[in-house]
Amino acid sequence: MPDYISALDLFTIGIGPSSSHTVGPMRAALLFAEEIHAKGHLPNTHSVSVTLYGSLGATGPGHGTTNAIVSGLAGSTPEGCDPNQVLVAWNNAIESKTWHVLNHQIRFSESDFSFQPLMRLEKHSNAMKFRAHAANNDVLLEQVYYSVGGGFVEADHEIIRPQRPEVPNSFINAEHLLDICEREEKTIAQIAHENELFLHGELLLTTKLEAIWSAMENCIEHGLNSKGVLPGYLQVTRRAADMAERLAKFDQNEVSNEWLQAYAIAVNEQNAAGMRVVTAPTNGAAGIIPAVGYYAMKFKGVAREVIQRDYLLVCAAIGSLYKRNASISGAEAGCQGEVGSACSMAAAGLAAVLGGTNQQIENAAEIAMEHNLGLTCDPVGGFVQMPCIERNAIAAGTAVSAVRLAMLGDGSHKISLDTVIETMRQTGVDMSSKYKETSLGGLAVNVVEC
Repeated sequence: MPDYISALDLFTIGIGPSSSHTVGPMRAALLFAEEIHAKGHLPNTHSVSVTLYGSLGATGPGHGTTNAIVSGLAGSTPEGCDPNQVLVAWNNAIESKTWHVLNHQIRFSESDFSFQPLMRLEKHSNAMKFRAHAANNDVLLEQVYYSVGGGFVEADHEIIRPQRPEVPNSFINAEHLLDICEREEKTIAQIAHENELFLHGELLLTTKLEAIWSAMENCIEHGLNSKGVLPGYLQVTRRAADMAERLAKFDQNEVSNEWLQAYAIAVNEQNAAGMRVVTAPTNGAAGIIPAVGYYAMKFKGVAREVIQRDYLLVCAAIGSLYKRNASISGAEAGCQGEVGSACSMAAAGLAAVLGGTNQQIENAAEIAMEHNLGLTCDPVGGFVQMPCIERNAIAAGTAVSAVRLAMLGDGSHKISLDTVIETMRQTGVDMSSKYKETSLGGLAVNVVEC
């Protein structure tokens, strides 16, 4: 059985625009730099070459991969970096013809990067090969890393995730989780909280969850107050701030659904701009869980401390099922794996904080994913902008609608969450690679780029 997937694994503070194309590659580059140093090769490293395969090769520049790798090799982390410095890292390397492995300066050339969109390595389509070269071009060190979605990174030689002890109530699927809740006579939030306490302790867990929710709130609020044009040649204009100005003129209770969508758009515009966001469970779907939680606070009277604990923990419990039993990677499952899973997570979390039973929570999560099945990932121009930003707004609304349906029933239903998750996995396997974050099909080839 895989290790328990913690809320602190699924929700990580980082930068946009993509968890698998920006956050993961930055972490991989840093891992490679640290391995060069650990093996004593740093003083003799003259250059580094990088090959990006599959989805990374297809949309890497538009998804910020090149900036992320330059920054990660120099020692930056998604959590601690300055987003504005990351945005110019690639251009700075081109202009100076140098970059860094930690504090060691080496020569840089654009030819050090090779993009191979049509080559897919067997383990995962988001693959990166790093090579450290001596002055005579001999290879000092070579490593392949995989960015498997949500900022998670694996390598050929190991899984980059600490091994953990078995939590008190580990579960492998939704049915198992519901059985545990019934046996223990506890809610999903209580079971998730006990597991997280076992792993992290009260102080660390409370501090981290507070930081995660604060980052989500800040992302919404910055997005609602930011105007201008998003990076890239598509010249997409930010809309969230204008939406907020218009909505402020109405009776707030009459436009709660419109505010919900504005919150989601605000987050995803921040993400598209490469700013600070929370991977939830990916960056391409980063607006849904914050928007629904913020909506619950503003319009449903849910206390902030309940959002940052119970809401996030229930979201993560459901998200762990998608990570464990299907995929949260757009490169593997299409956008159903990103927006679909986030929509399902948000629906479960909202149902929980509105007083839903465990069965109603599971039903809400099932409804939300059921109506995202088959959703493709086809970003225009390789940028996480069209249709990604609006897609988060629509999915936030779907999550709320799913909760309304579930709460009108008693929790009994014909199609289980586990069935929908398995169906999503199968659909992802069958889906053409054109619709899996490669920008080779769908809207990406049918929208005139201007």
